[in-house]
Amino acid sequence: MTRECKCHGMSGSCTVKTCWMRLPTFREIGDNLKERFDKASRVRVNNDFRGISGNKYKYKKSMPLETYEKGYPSPTSTDLIFFEESPDFCVANPKYGLMGTEGRQCNASSISVDSCNLVCCDRGYTTEEIEVTERCNCTFRWCCE
Repeated sequence: MTRECKCHGMSGSCTVKTCWMRLPTFREIGDNLKERFDKASRVRVNNDFRGISGNKYKYKKSMPLETYEKGYPSPTSTDLIFFEESPDFCVANPKYGLMGTEGRQCNASSISVDSCNLVCCDRGYTTEEIEVTERCNCTFRWCCE
């Protein structure tokens, strides 16, 4: 949230100042989440995060997380993290109820979710042009009859 203020008074003088907190636009929030999603880190929890209190485990407020692949910096409190990879939605997997994308039709000119790059999961695709001639009950009429 950001603080916004507006001055009130004669000839632009700021005799009274009104301030409020404002949410970012929906687009800014979406762009921020998308950027964080693209930079999300896979992590694992270090087993040293539990302390024993009597016979019960007591969790600390912040668990030490380490990146899954060595050499990457540890995530900050504002980073998005994940523990497991998502299933491959391109391949059929009855365990998760995934049908896969093989054999689905795609739109070669689209850049949206129906684009061939996404639907075909970079397996490549073939385009096919079909010309169909059909008889119709059309009649030609001269313009002024």
